[in-house]
Amino acid sequence: MSVFAALPVSVIFDGLLTYVCLIILLTFHEFAHAWTASRCGDDTAKDLGRVSLNPIVHMEVLGTVVLPLLVVFLGAVDSKMANFIIGWGKPVPVNPSNLRRRRADGTLVALAGPAMNLLLAVGLMALARVFDLAGQPGMVEVAIRMTVISLVLCFFNLLPIPPLDGSHVVKNLIGMREETYAQLCRYGLLMVIVALQIPPVRGFITGATLATLGAIARGVGLV
Repeated sequence: MSVFAALPVSVIFDGLLTYVCLIILLTFHEFAHAWTASRCGDDTAKDLGRVSLNPIVHMEVLGTVVLPLLVVFLGAVDSKMANFIIGWGKPVPVNPSNLRRRRADGTLVALAGPAMNLLLAVGLMALARVFDLAGQPGMVEVAIRMTVISLVLCFFNLLPIPPLDGSHVVKNLIGMREETYAQLCRYGLLMVIVALQIPPVRGFITGATLATLGAIARGVGLV
């Protein structure tokens, strides 16, 4: 019998619920990038059907299905390997030459994804408050879980490591050449994995998530 087969059904269900929440939030994140790029003059993503809330158009088999599910189940059995695996949505293609204000609009496009996750966190926490008033503790838990995942996505993507959104902001601020940035992105996956093993980096994501979660909860009257 495999380790996963020995897991209680509740643990498997909990992991799958987390995965579904992640897919929904990733979809909104990528949609925000594509929509903002289109509004700023670049229809590259729009022409590829990426200005959409259909999760399938934003998914990759490896980054959005295989690896995230592996993380969920490895985490369920407390495997340390879960710390070395990351997932991702299909990158939204942006042609900087089409943007009306190359650097300023490029920064807006980069920040659109994290901003969407922050807005979703506020909306989800408000929804949790509604469920709380309605006496639906199960739905409160789901809404809060989605809020936490959304905030983690927000702050994780703000890390200034290629190809994460924060690195695009830094690139535009310092005027880095696209060719140089593309070279750095070749090592992006490795850099992100290594960075996530550094306690201060993990501490930033956790601390920012918990602080923002508490602030939003107080704002909507949940605590």
